[in-house]
Amino acid sequence: MPLGTLDRAPPPFFRQGASALSKLMLFSAVALFLMVADTRFQLTGPVRMTIASVLYPVQWALLQPVTWTRDGFRQVQSLRSAQDDATTLREQLRLQAPRVQQFDQLSQENERLRQLLELRARMPTPGLAAQVLYDAADPYAHKVIIDKGLIHGVSAGAPVLDESGVLGQVTRVYPSLSEVTLVIDADQAIPVLNIRTGVRAVAFGDPSLHGGALELRYMGSNADVQPGDILTTSGIDGVFPPGLPVARVEKVERRVELPFALIYCVPQARVAGASQVLVLPTLAGQQPPRPQDKVVIAPKPGKKDGGKGVQK
Repeated sequence: MPLGTLDRAPPPFFRQGASALSKLMLFSAVALFLMVADTRFQLTGPVRMTIASVLYPVQWALLQPVTWTRDGFRQVQSLRSAQDDATTLREQLRLQAPRVQQFDQLSQENERLRQLLELRARMPTPGLAAQVLYDAADPYAHKVIIDKGLIHGVSAGAPVLDESGVLGQVTRVYPSLSEVTLVIDADQAIPVLNIRTGVRAVAFGDPSLHGGALELRYMGSNADVQPGDILTTSGIDGVFPPGLPVARVEKVERRVELPFALIYCVPQARVAGASQVLVLPTLAGQQPPRPQDKVVIAPKPGKKDGGKGVQK
């Protein structure tokens, strides 16, 4: 082919058009114009809203797996945290349970001590505070051992009280310990006074009744005794000071075939769980001696004494 017939222009595939610098300047100007126009006249606002509305479902669908994964991780983490907290709280509760029980026990003991102190302040004679150590070894006797004895000034026969009333009486004294027989023991008897009627009687221990009670014996069937009557110490025995609460009448039975009424009483003191007690000195030796009876000696026969006997 002759060279003169060849087209010397480059094929369309290799045509570059405008230069790259021209295109950069053109597109930069267009972008600047659009930004200024959008800022001043809000031209792209509706377009943006339309595009956002169209793309929102797609965006929501694409975000759901991420949201589910994050929520599931948070739920698992929260569950583990809750389990760890529950384990920690249970451990703390287990450690605090003995302290709570000890606190309740100390609160009750302090309340009883305060009541004992108030009772001690009302007593005409000074009392000695003591603590119950343990019950006596004899299962058929109702006795307790306290931590005060001869070296503390405790003597046999001394009354023993708790915050509610008469608990018993000291029957044996050791150097540092003492044995107290409770009011419900079968060998214990206390002269009492019915506050409502003023009638005196004697309360005997009856351990076989209701696990431990007292009984008013030798009261006539027509005696004025009613359930709810309060019995206190009468003070005529020379051992217990008068006016100390002893028992409350619980039941009165009057039978035709019996000459005496059956009167059952509940002790006011905590005979089954006393821990802090008050030991009072006995009244023996504090009461005036009993006056001696006058003896009239008849005159000897044959002696003139004016008909008057000799008195001593």
